[in-house]
Amino acid sequence: MTAFRMPAEWTEHQGCLMAWPTREELWGSVLDEAKEEYANVARAIAAFEPVTMVAPPGFGDDARTWCGPDITVVELPLDDSWFRDSAPLFVLDAAGRLAGVDFRFNAWGRKHHPYDADDRISGLLLEHLGVERIVSDMILEGGAITVDGEGTLITTEQCLLHPNRNPGMSRDEIEAELTSQLGVSKVVWLPYGGLLDTETDGHVDGVCAFAAPGKVVVSLPDDPAHPDYARMRANRAVLEASTDAHGRKFEIVDVPQTSFVDMADGQVEVSYLNYYLANGGVVVPVAGLPQDEDALKVIASAYPGRTVVGVHALAIAFGGGGVHCITQQIPAAAHAATA
Repeated sequence: MTAFRMPAEWTEHQGCLMAWPTREELWGSVLDEAKEEYANVARAIAAFEPVTMVAPPGFGDDARTWCGPDITVVELPLDDSWFRDSAPLFVLDAAGRLAGVDFRFNAWGRKHHPYDADDRISGLLLEHLGVERIVSDMILEGGAITVDGEGTLITTEQCLLHPNRNPGMSRDEIEAELTSQLGVSKVVWLPYGGLLDTETDGHVDGVCAFAAPGKVVVSLPDDPAHPDYARMRANRAVLEASTDAHGRKFEIVDVPQTSFVDMADGQVEVSYLNYYLANGGVVVPVAGLPQDEDALKVIASAYPGRTVVGVHALAIAFGGGGVHCITQQIPAAAHAATA
């Protein structure tokens, strides 16, 4: 059997996949704001790499109108618009051949219905792209993991061990499937995602991201009143005591800035950690607050040589995510398919 591995997000991409927001019961009065922000994110990424926006049948023209001519739009059946979680996780073999792992998707523990189209979208996307499909019966969202491309994967117990995902699988069995499908040899389990992240049950991409082999960026709120003040310090302690798959101690970059904004019927937190690494760039969700600038500087320090771009993402945060949540990279292959 050919061995595949999931490359790190900072490796070269052939492009980025996104999905167009149309779910009125989720977005409500902020649907147009969500469309504007998705389009702004797409255009920001398109300055670095090609972007393909997948829209539900009949919504392609709507996506084209908002996104403009630089974004490729295709129509495929969709329920929702969070491609980090419902799109395939792309892997490469030693020869650079591209494949996509089609994990099961159950709308973050059956929180939204229907979700059957989103459970099928990975297979349809891989067929559209002409990329080999690898099937896994495990439920897994891309936002639940971060990898260094050299054998190390970081996740959270809060999410991956939640009984609404894979109640029939033990921790060891989950690790074995991650090892088999994504080519990792070590899993580092952080205890916590965000306390307020009830939508995903604590995805890691709101609290920790790899910046390079042996180097991670972590959320570390400096306000003792923040609900994650102690929790994120517990995460950091785990990282301090851990090594990666090659035995390296982690270099840790702390992001102390946080941002809460009043919106619609409540307050949302924009997670600076929920950013997307494009070819030569970092596209970061921002809140329009003074602390945005300091957070962007910290993130820029973690990714020297990359252009850091902030994109307002208040509506996306209201919907339950950030820039990373709505994107999925397609790594460059030896013989790249085109969308």
